[in-house]
Amino acid sequence: MPLPHATQHATGHAFASFRGRQREGLMLLDRRGMLKASLAGIGGLSLPALLRHRAMAARSGTSTPTGKSVILLWMAGGPSHIDTWDPKPDRPYMNRGPFGVTQTKQPGVFISEHLPKQAAMLDRFSIIRSVDARHSSHQPNMVIQTGNLAAAPRTNPKGLSFPSIGSIVSKFHGANQEGMPSYVAFEKHSSHIGYAGDLGKRYDPFIANAACRLPVYDVVGKDTGNLSGASLFQMPVGLTPPRVNQRRSLVQQIDQLRRDLDQDGSMEALNSYGQQAASLLLGGRAQKAFDIEAEPAEVRERYGKHLWCQQALIGRRLVESGASFVTLDLSYHSASGTWDTHGDNIPPYGGISKGLGPLLPLFDHLLTTLVSDLEERGLLDDCLVIAMGEFGRSPVMGTQGSTDGRNHWPAVMSMCMAGGGLQHGQVIGATEIDGGHPAERPVSPGDLAATIYRHFGVPLDATYDDARGRPRYIVEDGEPIAELF
Repeated sequence: MPLPHATQHATGHAFASFRGRQREGLMLLDRRGMLKASLAGIGGLSLPALLRHRAMAARSGTSTPTGKSVILLWMAGGPSHIDTWDPKPDRPYMNRGPFGVTQTKQPGVFISEHLPKQAAMLDRFSIIRSVDARHSSHQPNMVIQTGNLAAAPRTNPKGLSFPSIGSIVSKFHGANQEGMPSYVAFEKHSSHIGYAGDLGKRYDPFIANAACRLPVYDVVGKDTGNLSGASLFQMPVGLTPPRVNQRRSLVQQIDQLRRDLDQDGSMEALNSYGQQAASLLLGGRAQKAFDIEAEPAEVRERYGKHLWCQQALIGRRLVESGASFVTLDLSYHSASGTWDTHGDNIPPYGGISKGLGPLLPLFDHLLTTLVSDLEERGLLDDCLVIAMGEFGRSPVMGTQGSTDGRNHWPAVMSMCMAGGGLQHGQVIGATEIDGGHPAERPVSPGDLAATIYRHFGVPLDATYDDARGRPRYIVEDGEPIAELF
């Protein structure tokens, strides 16, 4: 059965619901009907993949851009903490797993042998080993990406109503530059990414898959040799920028003639919304940011040809151009996610050796290349890079008839951060001897959300209205992680 929020984003363009070809009320061609027709035309001709996420203009919240940004590397499926950032090398094989460890730049701190590049520059990272993910599940992956324990659609019918952290940032902070979307996501499936919930579609992520030319991979990570088409910014044959501007001008003229009919400001909001859409279409800033071929060849070669690495390069280009929050869905598979390593007998995910093993060197290169590139460009102090999934994996090997995989384990997970002007070069928290539960300094999803909002300068006591018009705090149970500030 399709997910509720997935079905909400399936319209042809943002203004389909306006029914622009139908007359309203009596047999009159009134201002609203004319405006509907104009806006429906604009919606049909310009950025349908963008505009569908902003279907109805709503009054925006406080927008105070600070230049701060986040790139979230979302490891969809739940990466094994024991086989990445919280190894247990002295434990029996069925607990410690098949991987060895490597000494990091932080004395006495070890991580997986398959993360040597990160180990060599761990002074630029913070590892958090005690994230409490007990309420989190995957598909939809909402608890960690919202910071709210009730955002669990599998157990709470209202789970999808809670806005994602990226959507909150979009509302209360906005983009850092005019003509750029504030919240951008590359998604393999809509159930992997946090949406706006009660904030409204205006604050849903700008889905970037169709905005650039990227290699196409199959569900097991094989490059098909094909490239996706960058169709998002392409205008239909015969439609030119002057014609788009003429339509914008017509809407503005109509609004000036009969502004007295606009009693609640909704037309003004729609005008602003239409200007933003046309700015994205015609202004060129967003188009340039998504154009990976505009990047020097040596930089593209440094990142590499892999899909995820190219998305990471575009992520850097986006924050450099003014986007505030960028999420990369690091998954080949549209179901539970590529990091869901239950066992080699459970395709397409595989187990720890054959499933997770090939992912880690790729991830190690992606992560360290991105952080190094941001640092060299003077962007790292403003851009917070976060790598995490929705939970950890079981401390004992063997699940669903396999001996080489690990099951879901919401009791605890690990994650890492870099940049953002925060205090790094540390390990926060610890797990018990077998990695099964937090032993010290538990960190909640709310703490993660509060840390991100503090990074952006968004007040932690800010509120939004839910579907019933009741105010809700953006952080209901959490505090910024003090060790990072």
